[in-house]
Amino acid sequence: MPLDHTARGVFVIAPTPFHEDGRIDDASTDRMTDFFLGEAGADGMTILGVMGEAPKLDAEEALAISKRIIRRAGGKPVIVGVTAPGFAAMRTLAHGVMEAGAAGVMIAPPPALRTDDATVGYFRQAIEAIGEDIPWVLQDYPQLFQVQMTPGVIRRIISENPSCVMLKHEDWPGLEKISALRGFQADGSLRPISILCGNGGVFLDFEMERGADGAMTGYAFPDMLAELVKLSAAGERDRAHDLFDAHLPLMRYELQPGVGLSVRKYVLARRGVLASPAQRRPGPALSPQAKAEVEYLLARLARFDARAKVAPLAA
Repeated sequence: MPLDHTARGVFVIAPTPFHEDGRIDDASTDRMTDFFLGEAGADGMTILGVMGEAPKLDAEEALAISKRIIRRAGGKPVIVGVTAPGFAAMRTLAHGVMEAGAAGVMIAPPPALRTDDATVGYFRQAIEAIGEDIPWVLQDYPQLFQVQMTPGVIRRIISENPSCVMLKHEDWPGLEKISALRGFQADGSLRPISILCGNGGVFLDFEMERGADGAMTGYAFPDMLAELVKLSAAGERDRAHDLFDAHLPLMRYELQPGVGLSVRKYVLARRGVLASPAQRRPGPALSPQAKAEVEYLLARLARFDARAKVAPLAA
């Protein structure tokens, strides 16, 4: 079904599984999809995002892996990142994945935007390019894209584009932004919209309390994120924070710029989800010392959460 403003829960930002030689790993892609949407309890997936190494895929590969995951998802919603340097490539991928059954697409602003009017105008042109019938997610990630969108600018973009149904909130600090947007809804100046949060989940405990509908991020324990969202929604505040606190050291380690994806893929491989933590070049690999630190964090986490128990490394 098409994405709409009622979406909530956890939409996992999925990595793209690769073999050591850089080929896409189809078997791991299937296993990852089954794990995220089955055992981990995620409500949906978001693919070809920042952590999906989308710029390293050619157009044919991007469409092929999107179709594979959409088929494997069995009707659960899949959002596809279609951000591209030009609107022609964005339109082609957006139409291709929607025809394949995607729930919607995600669009981020290009770094060149420097004024509010330019930002609002860019999204107006992007939607004219892909078509106003495609539900889409506005990605607000100023740390990476270098585009600052105030709550007022976000309200303008949403108001001008009825097909925008979700905000991927990834500003930092950003708790006040969530409160401001929900305040706009309360006073009637902003229509209802789903807000899912990123940043590796490191603020999800309070983001939920500020009015977020869930998470759209890629921490290597999406099953924990799903549990945290449910606990928060049920008003189990202390249990939610206890769970969050136990995972925070590993979440923090995974959020490091540059090597974060390496950590995430390493843990997913240790959990048996991916056959290999490989990234397509260029991409950093974890040093032996970094791997030892991750193993230490997993061992400490396993004292509280059995999901972190992994098989011993081969000697």
